[in-house]
Amino acid sequence: MSRLLIAGMFVVVWAPAFAGDVAVSVRVGEPGFFGQIDIGHVPTPPPLVYARPVVIEPAPAYVNAPPIYLHVPPGHEKHWRKHCHEYNACGRPVYFVRDDWYNKEYVRQHRHEQERDHDRHDEHHHGHDHDDRDH
Repeated sequence: MSRLLIAGMFVVVWAPAFAGDVAVSVRVGEPGFFGQIDIGHVPTPPPLVYARPVVIEPAPAYVNAPPIYLHVPPGHEKHWRKHCHEYNACGRPVYFVRDDWYNKEYVRQHRHEQERDHDRHDEHHHGHDHDDRDH
């Protein structure tokens, strides 16, 4: 009986620690996403946190590399040296897009493109009979 009691206490004590390991996946174009974004499809350049790209520890591989655009949590751009490794961007020139622009403009534009791509996919497959009996 005491072994059962000890095992039960172990579960009660350690269960909250394991519950914290639950991961949530957020993709680009969704609110709450932080990371590199593709601005090639946006109609106007995004408003930036800083006018010039930020580079931490220039690396030879990125000497002539074009800047990347990142959406980062508030404060990461101010302490970029501390956070650049999280985005694999320590040697890259980086533009930080403003959070309000990402959430209002980029997310809306990204959803619109996904819906348009989905509609094209549906139109392509609409009317196609995939029944093997016709062949």
